[in-house]
Amino acid sequence: MQSPTPPAQEQQQQQHLVLRIRNSAHSHRESASEEEREDEEASRTALSTFRAKEEEIERKKMEVREKVFAQLGRVEEESKRLAVIQKELEAIADPTRKEVSAIRKKIDAVNRELKPLGHNCLKKEKEYKEALEAFNGKNREKAQLVNRLIELVSESERLRMKKLEELGKTVDSLR
Repeated sequence: MQSPTPPAQEQQQQQHLVLRIRNSAHSHRESASEEEREDEEASRTALSTFRAKEEEIERKKMEVREKVFAQLGRVEEESKRLAVIQKELEAIADPTRKEVSAIRKKIDAVNRELKPLGHNCLKKEKEYKEALEAFNGKNREKAQLVNRLIELVSESERLRMKKLEELGKTVDSLR
């Protein structure tokens, strides 16, 4: 496998390519064959960079695939072990089988009763959250309105006091 191109080297290659393109644009004295050779070299550089990246992607893909297959192998082994354990458990005779069966039936009955209660609880919880959000929203709106009211009252008092002072000065000047 080819080692990945270090980012600094890749960046240096790209900068070199940009400088060549700029130099060719600024220098019209170079011959057409020189420009073609530089274009061909730039194409090869871009292609080799692309291939290196593709190889890196393919290498990483293979690594992940190997990990997945290894994990699948372990899962299969564990499944087989669990199946053996389950068979061994089923083979063991249970002296309290009748009592266990009766209790299981009662558990199933209770589970059937719990299911609609759980749905009802979830529904009520959702309604509560919606009501709480609405309540909090109205509380925020109320707080904003109270703040605005306080601002307006303060402004009104200030303007009235200013007007009273002006009237007082007018009355004083009339004397």
